[in-house]
Amino acid sequence: MTCAVVGLGLMGGSFSLATKDYFKKIIGVDHNKSHQEEALALGLVDEITDLKEAAKVADVIVLAIPIRGIISALKELSKTELKKDAVIIDFGSTKETIVNECPKNIRKNLVASHPMAGTEYSGPSAAIADLYKNRIMVVCNIEESGETQLKRAFDIFKHLEMNIKIMDAQEHDRHAAFISHMPHIVSFSIANAVLKQEDKEHIVTLAAGGFRDMSRLAKSNPHMWRDIFKENRQNLLDSIEAFKSELKKAKNMIENEKWDELYEWMKTGNELHKIM
Repeated sequence: MTCAVVGLGLMGGSFSLATKDYFKKIIGVDHNKSHQEEALALGLVDEITDLKEAAKVADVIVLAIPIRGIISALKELSKTELKKDAVIIDFGSTKETIVNECPKNIRKNLVASHPMAGTEYSGPSAAIADLYKNRIMVVCNIEESGETQLKRAFDIFKHLEMNIKIMDAQEHDRHAAFISHMPHIVSFSIANAVLKQEDKEHIVTLAAGGFRDMSRLAKSNPHMWRDIFKENRQNLLDSIEAFKSELKKAKNMIENEKWDELYEWMKTGNELHKIM
């Protein structure tokens, strides 16, 4: 089989590395010229072409690009003569907009997925062969996908050694806001607060494990995360309000020296790691 990987950064590049022994040929598609050259040099893909040409010969098309790019690609693919039973897998971080805006004539081809994997790094050189291993792959609104397409996609996910979870797109986006998107906003907030209060020397001298862990997500690509926040705006706002409420509780307990209450509040927070 032939696979077209659209987007040769961390996600697309890692997928290519992990499926070298699954596909006979992997074609890369990326608007970034340096990404094209780097992906070829690293052996992530066998050749580079544009989406229209790749789609004509691909059995599987993976869209590992920002959400609006995915929607644009789906519209382009809807006007292209795809191979019979072609599978389109998208890796969008939000799902409701994608499934709602996917052209009807290729909706059965689409398997709307979200791999719960990643790092703070980007570009082809960030690709990791085992990025997806033992991670969760959320697949949304499977009743709208074709049976043949689902079977093929699930076979690929199992090859990646991923755990598949089925979810409604709207439900996915709400959960993603609390568990993924809001923590990124918090990390960016911590980074900006510290940069405005501390000089570089003190940050380097005093920053230990806790700060490094909390601020790590602030290394993430601002362009990509701006688009994710935009697409999941209302769910993100709801999650921020929930976080603000808890932070306000903590502030109130500290101001009023309610140390026993603060202890119990933190103890409740400890419960999270018993289920992770």
